[in-house]
Amino acid sequence: MSVHPLKSPTADPVREAKVHLAAALRLAVMHELDEGIDNHFTVTVPGTEDRFLILPFGLHWSEARASDMIVFDEAGNTLEGEGVCELSAQCIHAPIHRICGARVVLHTHQTWALALNMLKDNRLYPASQTAAFFHGHIAYDDTYMGTADFLEEGERLARLMGDKHVCFMKNHGVLVTGNTVAQAYRRLYKLERVCRAQILAMSAGPLQVLSDEIVSQVQAPPVNDRHTRAERERLFFEAMMRILDRKMPGYAD
Repeated sequence: MSVHPLKSPTADPVREAKVHLAAALRLAVMHELDEGIDNHFTVTVPGTEDRFLILPFGLHWSEARASDMIVFDEAGNTLEGEGVCELSAQCIHAPIHRICGARVVLHTHQTWALALNMLKDNRLYPASQTAAFFHGHIAYDDTYMGTADFLEEGERLARLMGDKHVCFMKNHGVLVTGNTVAQAYRRLYKLERVCRAQILAMSAGPLQVLSDEIVSQVQAPPVNDRHTRAERERLFFEAMMRILDRKMPGYAD
């Protein structure tokens, strides 16, 4: 089996972050989580706290390359690269990076998560093993405030999220954060699948929700597991990058 190493001892961390961001954007197309040129993925530039990587507005996510990434600040200024940061990306993402300390922020209008957020009851219930991992880690923004045109909207969302790594934005979409692109993208990918499963199950009958005791057991780190969660995240993203290498190469250019 060929191995696609997520980290190399000699890798430039900024270059690495750009490659992973480009890979995540292309994966989102492959997994049907994108809306063309809209929505946004951002990563804090390694070694900084107030500079962020993003694909410049106007490029389709399927054509994202590491060399395309620009650096912007909370004021929306392009500090490095060519192109501009879309306004809502600046207003939503920059405050969440700053207030929540998130290194990676992913925002999408992905189909099944959005469908759940269009319902009066948009709660994700721990009715499956995978859904149980999200229980207690989702913030719910129940009031759609219109398009995000000011930093105050991102600050409001950041305060709402606190230490949670997922935000359900009613009538809008979802936000997912993480310490690494691998961690954040794996959360986003699995979130879409559990939202789809819940809606499909709800169409057939009442949900069988797991007990709090079982949810706690699922979320607790296994004593004898051979793989840490960080390793699982790394292996997941490495595998996904290998698929990209076969099906959608060029993201690392």
